[in-house]
Amino acid sequence: MKFGVNLNMRQAFSLVELSIVLVILGLLTGGILAGQSLIRAAELRSVSAEHARYLAAVHTFRDKYFALPGDFRDATRFWNRQLGTADCVSNSGAGTLATGVCDGNGNGQIALPAAASQSGEMYQFWRHLALAGLVEGTYTGLAGTATVFHMTADNVPRSKLNQGSWGQREFLPGTTPASADLMTGQYGNWMQFGGFNPTFDNLNSVLKPEEAWNIDTKMDDGRPGRGRLVIRYWATCTNAASGNDLDTTYRLDSQALGCVLTFPNFAG
Repeated sequence: MKFGVNLNMRQAFSLVELSIVLVILGLLTGGILAGQSLIRAAELRSVSAEHARYLAAVHTFRDKYFALPGDFRDATRFWNRQLGTADCVSNSGAGTLATGVCDGNGNGQIALPAAASQSGEMYQFWRHLALAGLVEGTYTGLAGTATVFHMTADNVPRSKLNQGSWGQREFLPGTTPASADLMTGQYGNWMQFGGFNPTFDNLNSVLKPEEAWNIDTKMDDGRPGRGRLVIRYWATCTNAASGNDLDTTYRLDSQALGCVLTFPNFAG
């Protein structure tokens, strides 16, 4: 009798082995999805924590220096003058130092710069806070290269939420924004949470309506058109027919990224 290997015999997985493999793959997939969900939940929680931290920093700055960051007209007395150019205002005659700042005009409004790449109160806002030791990071104090509204990772803070960032703007007292994507209202000095845009402020949507609703409910009143937190992009984030529909609700059946958060009159 001869013994040898039968090359025509083929080994294959049994049904039990295939079942085990499928179960393992299912567990791995479920674990990945669960992990992603936990990461996203942590990122969403960070939004309210970041807002609270920045708001506390603004109030602490105002209590200490009797002015809003960015608008502080005596900032160069404390941290010297950042640039020798005309757009970098100095009311103190302080010397020019690269690590310095530019003064604001002290009128209570956090204003835009005059041109792209120039100093402006809305960008000095973060530089003043950082040099006062009230927020982390290093900020240029200058608009981005595209427009006066150009927010970048160099002039405003990033969020822990993927692609998210913080910035602030101002509308003159008594004026309502003309932008078609904003709810009607008096915004004053307002803070915004959204994603970076190549040429403008952080107006790219980074939140689903359900995520925005969750944050709004925890931080404010859960109403997208009213309160301390108001939604940008009412057409994609809410059920509103126009920006005047302040009693609208969130579009919770949408899974698209369609929301940006605004915080009107954040500095009081």
